[in-house]
Amino acid sequence: MTIGTWLFTKRRGELVGTDAEGNRYFQDKRVIPGRRRKRWVMYNGVAEASRVPPDWHGWLHYTTDEVPPPGGLPRKSWQKEHVPNLTGTAGAYLPPGHTLSTGDKPKPPYEAWRPG
Repeated sequence: MTIGTWLFTKRRGELVGTDAEGNRYFQDKRVIPGRRRKRWVMYNGVAEASRVPPDWHGWLHYTTDEVPPPGGLPRKSWQKEHVPNLTGTAGAYLPPGHTLSTGDKPKPPYEAWRPG
């Protein structure tokens, strides 16, 4: 977070809620007729957009005006838990045969396409 973002939030921000990761969500205190109120998130730690859960993503992007309840919206049985983007971390997905992949996974067989 920059000093400018901190000052802007202190002067014009109204806390709306927090998520399970500790990210805090704000909206502009001012209401200007005919305009939407500005919304933003202050991350708890690294500023990574994939750390915003789907419930709050919908609110930030004006898909819904309802603030998600504490603990998030009820999940369907087929929905998975939110997982942040792991690219560039030790938890990143590496397909079999990738040069950085560890283990004894052999490279999958490859057969070049030949026109018929």
